[in-house]
Amino acid sequence: MQTRALGRQGLKVSMLGLGCMGMSEFYGPLDDAESVATIHRAIDLGITFFDTADMYGPFTNERLVGRALRDRRAGVVIATKFGNVRGEDGAFLGLNGSPDYVRASCDASLQRLGVDHIDLYYQHRVDPKVEIEETVGAMAELVQAGKVRYLGLSEASAATIRRAHAVHPITALQSEYSLWSRDVEDDVLPACRALGIGFVPYSPLGRGFLTGRFSSPSDLAANDRRRIFPRFQEENFDRNLEIVRRLESIAQGKPGPSGPGSTCTLAQLALAWVLAQGYDVVPIFGAKKRRYVEENVGAVDIALDSRDREALNTAVPKGAAAGQRYPAASMASVQK
Repeated sequence: MQTRALGRQGLKVSMLGLGCMGMSEFYGPLDDAESVATIHRAIDLGITFFDTADMYGPFTNERLVGRALRDRRAGVVIATKFGNVRGEDGAFLGLNGSPDYVRASCDASLQRLGVDHIDLYYQHRVDPKVEIEETVGAMAELVQAGKVRYLGLSEASAATIRRAHAVHPITALQSEYSLWSRDVEDDVLPACRALGIGFVPYSPLGRGFLTGRFSSPSDLAANDRRRIFPRFQEENFDRNLEIVRRLESIAQGKPGPSGPGSTCTLAQLALAWVLAQGYDVVPIFGAKKRRYVEENVGAVDIALDSRDREALNTAVPKGAAAGQRYPAASMASVQK
């Protein structure tokens, strides 16, 4: 597993990271023992970059990640996030980017993770009620105090990124990016590159849709939150399956990473496309089972030539996905 630099402040991570959210919430049945084993298997395979947030669970995912990494802390990079406020009962209570909340959230995350510092600390969503300079100023104080090493933003607009970076260097910007979610190419990704900010795509597999695992919405568990996402709903689902079918034809003609006779999987193909977008790009895929980590890391050995990239761009042109990437209420808080 090769490494890539995020930003210009010295942070290096594995070229693929593991998103841990689904281990604690949102994506169906949970199994803590398998989740811990999945994190350990990821480390065995060279992944050093692990992503969580205080809101996942809520609050339980940081504890899970901290427990899994406790005796493996050296050599791993832990990223977590604040800003989406939730109650102990799981209720969503809005956004908070106030300096006092920044400081309190960091201390609570340190305690749950069981670490003395957070490697990469993101503002999960921009709070429109608080000037970004105030929020990032408080985050910068955490760096000065030794509680945080590097700062990040998630789902921020190009204008917000520039304002934040003027207060303190932003090391990474995390936003959704995949073959079927490419709006960041318009303004956000160019802004990051102009400022030397690393880019961390989440949901690089389209929340699992681009892996070909689903043939109808009924394949999702009753408690799987993807059921309410527009792209997973009836008419949109059927239209988006057409994208998967086109990707399948490309994957079938692409040799896999397991040697002669092996075939590239859809997940490997989709991840390879994201990896090919630049050496400043480090996608984090979500997985809560070891077999999916083992499959997905094969993407680092899939080389896409110009014909492959052209075929993929033709099969999934920008804007091809049917439906918004979030329900309307959640879309209101992205790229602010």
